[in-house]
Amino acid sequence: MTGRGIWIVMDAVGIGGAPDANLFGDLGADTFGNIVQACSAGAVDIDRKGDLSIPNLARLGIYDAHKEANSNINNDILRKSKSASFAVATEISKGKDTPTGHWELAGVPVNWNWRYFRDKKNSFPAETLKKVTNATGIKGILGNCHASGTEILKEFGDQHVETLHPIFYTSTDSVVQIACHEEHFGLEKLYQLCQVSAKEFHPMMVGRVIARPFLGDSSSGFYRTNNRKDYTIAPPKPTICEHLINGGRICHGIGKISDIFANKGISTSISGMDDDRLFDEMLNLIVHVNDGDLIFANFVEFDSVYGHRRDVVGFALALERFDKKIGKLLRLIKPNDFLIITADHGNDPTFKGSDHTRERVPVLMRGNYAKKGNHGKVFFSDVGATMASYLGITCDIEGKNIFKQG
Repeated sequence: MTGRGIWIVMDAVGIGGAPDANLFGDLGADTFGNIVQACSAGAVDIDRKGDLSIPNLARLGIYDAHKEANSNINNDILRKSKSASFAVATEISKGKDTPTGHWELAGVPVNWNWRYFRDKKNSFPAETLKKVTNATGIKGILGNCHASGTEILKEFGDQHVETLHPIFYTSTDSVVQIACHEEHFGLEKLYQLCQVSAKEFHPMMVGRVIARPFLGDSSSGFYRTNNRKDYTIAPPKPTICEHLINGGRICHGIGKISDIFANKGISTSISGMDDDRLFDEMLNLIVHVNDGDLIFANFVEFDSVYGHRRDVVGFALALERFDKKIGKLLRLIKPNDFLIITADHGNDPTFKGSDHTRERVPVLMRGNYAKKGNHGKVFFSDVGATMASYLGITCDIEGKNIFKQG
């Protein structure tokens, strides 16, 4: 008997061990493992103390998954869970960004190269920016560079408020980010600007244009709000989400899911709030979801708030808060429900730079459908194929059921 599918992505909670990490300059990156080691060493005893406390994720097998992901090296943080059903997923797509990871998890690997802006200054083509400003009537832009999302507000926040020129910036991802003040510039005006920009940048194979609204002033400080919105290229073919709703089911998106999939295959969406509130909204939603339907959730703050800012303490605290939420979820779900907790890439806060890191990801499963034990190394697309098999969806996606391999 099929219950409810619950699929959670811990954005950026990688577990190291990617076989091609060296090709991305990420050899040695291990988001989860390095946080665990930092906690054990007492290096992050600020607002917390001692070993990382995540009993629920431990019982689900995250330490076992970390051991499997790094089976070629000495791993001294193994803590076995006899009741766990887990695997380790390896990405085959060429990117290490959020849409690429999610699409491949949902059965559609990316087999092309995204457009990246390599120049640290004057990053975007002048002719493309001119098309955007002409179409929107904007008199100029600020930034046009690689930058941290918080640092660029310090640099250009005052000038933006004075001139109302939007702040354009990018990173090592295939992304155009546009920051504007919600009150002085206007939130809807920012969204409209991003829609126009997406029409220019998407044909160049730029994966996302992201609206980055902020508030505040120079005296108290500028800060980003939860009204972020991603304008993403649509997946090149139907994912498990589209196949699900084409079969008359419902896919409920939590967090960035609707944006990540360009609203393809998403029936309802809850977003625009912090991760703690999103998790509570998800718990409230579960009670009303029908058997055979899917809840697909992304919790982004591991990535956006702690990973990119290289905040090891914050990341550790976020994992511990999340683990308590997982405890509530485990008490709520029914035996016939099927839970998958995974990730889309890494963002090791102990690693160099401030960008995503190429890593394997954990696949932690719970429910009667989940066969106990170590299911070894699988591919991202196998995760979606397993959820599709559980939900009884016959569809043309990549991947094989994790429980029917070998």
